[in-house]
Amino acid sequence: MAEPGVREPAATAAADRRWRLRHLPVLLAASGLLIAVAALAGALAGGADAALGAAAGVGVTALSYTLTTVVLAWADSVNPQLVLPFGLGLYAAKMTLLGVVMVAVASTGWPGLIPLCLGIAAGVVVWTGVHIWWLTTVHARRSR
Repeated sequence: MAEPGVREPAATAAADRRWRLRHLPVLLAASGLLIAVAALAGALAGGADAALGAAAGVGVTALSYTLTTVVLAWADSVNPQLVLPFGLGLYAAKMTLLGVVMVAVASTGWPGLIPLCLGIAAGVVVWTGVHIWWLTTVHARRSR
């Protein structure tokens, strides 16, 4: 491992340019499957509004995590010292935006609000679980 601020040799970095995003297709596929399951569960439990809310909740989570992954991968490719400030700034911006959107949706009285919240929670659990699985199985095999 290199010292902070020291870049990898160009040959090593060029040999595996996409390592920072390699897990993304698996996570997006799991999120896509969860969107379908959440929409079905929402429709069965509470109709069209619940189906839309649950699916949108999972979609919000997947979009948020994908944005974070892409921005942090870019920052790390430019200079690893940019990861912390970009990560913290992006986190603060996303949580602020999410709070504003949730308050706005709650003020409308839309019946899909609770399914939206449940979809966000389910999206977080599935994304995190699949990411852990990917790191401990697929990535661990590649690292050996």
